[in-house]
Amino acid sequence: MADESPIDRFKLALTGAARAIAHDPEVEIGFTADAAYESGKTVRVPMPSRNLSAAEASEARGFADSFALRLRHHNAAMHMRQRPQDGEARACYDAIERARYEAIGETEFAGMRDNLSAMQDQRIAGSAIARAESADDVPLDAALGLLLREQLTGQPIPEAARSGVDMVRDFIESRADEDLQQFGDALHDQSAFQKLGLDMLRHLDIAPAQLEPEDGLDDEDGDEQDVEDDTSEDKDDSDSDSSDQPETRAEGTEGEEGDGEEQDEREADGEIGEGDPGEDGDEMMLPQRRNSPWQDIPETFDYQPFTEEFDEVVEATDLCDVEELDRLRAYLDSQLAGLAGVVTRLANRLQRRLMAQQNRSWSFDQEEGLLDAARLARVVVSPGHSLSYKVEQEQEFKDTVVTLLIDNSGSMRGRPISIAAISADILARTLERCGVKVEILGFTTRAWKGGQSREKWLADGRPVNPGRLNDLRHIIYKKADEPMRRARRSLGLMMREGLLKENIDGEALLWAHERLLARSEDRRIMMVISDGAPVDDSTLSVNNAGYLEGHLRSVIEWIEKASPVQLVAIGIGHDVTRYYKRAVTIMDVEQLGGTIIEQLVDLFERE
Repeated sequence: MADESPIDRFKLALTGAARAIAHDPEVEIGFTADAAYESGKTVRVPMPSRNLSAAEASEARGFADSFALRLRHHNAAMHMRQRPQDGEARACYDAIERARYEAIGETEFAGMRDNLSAMQDQRIAGSAIARAESADDVPLDAALGLLLREQLTGQPIPEAARSGVDMVRDFIESRADEDLQQFGDALHDQSAFQKLGLDMLRHLDIAPAQLEPEDGLDDEDGDEQDVEDDTSEDKDDSDSDSSDQPETRAEGTEGEEGDGEEQDEREADGEIGEGDPGEDGDEMMLPQRRNSPWQDIPETFDYQPFTEEFDEVVEATDLCDVEELDRLRAYLDSQLAGLAGVVTRLANRLQRRLMAQQNRSWSFDQEEGLLDAARLARVVVSPGHSLSYKVEQEQEFKDTVVTLLIDNSGSMRGRPISIAAISADILARTLERCGVKVEILGFTTRAWKGGQSREKWLADGRPVNPGRLNDLRHIIYKKADEPMRRARRSLGLMMREGLLKENIDGEALLWAHERLLARSEDRRIMMVISDGAPVDDSTLSVNNAGYLEGHLRSVIEWIEKASPVQLVAIGIGHDVTRYYKRAVTIMDVEQLGGTIIEQLVDLFERE
């Protein structure tokens, strides 16, 4: 049509090609300014600029081709049946399967090879493997995926990742070279391929030895896939009637490299079908969360933002209208209907502990004070006894305020952020009944890969060592003096698509800490809920690899040693005890509500 723009024609061509590759006429292609993701049979690829350069076109085609290949050649039910539970093993298992179906495209379609290579370059740019300085910094899932791609397609390791792969190549090939040689014969057999993948992970000591493949997969998977496809199609049709929930679901299921726990939790609870997006997703397109050994930061370590001009501290209600907040809150409640009762029982335990500390205590048989009526009978029986008095003891329970600081980064999507939100809700209501005030805060960034801060840096001529290079977004979900009944709907904002981006933990802690210091309460507690190290690709790409992590450690050390604020942290799926002295790590996100309660009980009992 005459009024169609080049972008519209490009989108139409992408959609037609994806449908042909996937053998599915219902596939749709859309554009997004954030990371690519899949929702049902709709895939959203990076938005090209108006001039539609060849590089941008190839990148968008690559993401569309990868999603189409996944729909065509990936059996979700078979994949999930043997997917390891450990986070690192799961990420490697997903990367192996992704390498398989993308290799089918690269070996069978010449035109697809360049597209997938362009997409691979974009993935690597956002992965820690491009910034690795030692073997400990290299994410094994990324390295395994690239080595397997090299073996299956003959494509060389991309330049940006070559150094990182070479750091671990000898280790992998010394233990799993025979495994790598066998994958080519099973390229079109997902069952055999995943068995080889599990064998390789066991040889690398990544997957447990007892994780043995089940028999009879070949006989069962075909029928089960048919059922899954039908279920997925029915679900897509029903979701199309509501424009909000499908997008929110996409937010909850977009993967992150090395972090797939939330997807497993949602599937285990029957909330989404196994054919839905996210079970192995495009993890490499989101920030990398790893537990690499800490590199010591020199004593002269300095931290600074390049600019604070574009940072914002915003209330949740300013980011979303009331009607949408109500819908998001209803969606959050529907996700966690079965969890509320468990956390409420634990919250009641905390309430009993707090109320016991706040109950009146009396000293009896005193010479003066209030007349003890219970002992008047003794005076009547024996008039020689003097009257007995009682004195109320001073209470040691301090006026308290608690801040919940919740990581709102992309890796928290899905089950973790849902449970964090509902746990904060229940905890706030419980503490409110006990006279303890609660503030609920969140932290993320306004944009992926730098936003306006990076644009300003580029316009200023790219000065070296610019410091933090992204736009902060600090969110107030509930103020300490605000009743929970008024703030309840605000927590639904965490379910909003596009909210969860990158995370700069050190500055978030300083912000929350400053708010606590301004309070008048005698006791101030800050609880951080996160799932790993600080990650911001824009900042880390132009500063040293430990820049954000070093600042976080400095902030934590200062708070723990010099501040009256009591600091405690809960890590979801990743070890945060290497940062915080008082911390606990949970591997099952369902433990979050109970862990929050246990940590607070422990703090109050120590006092």
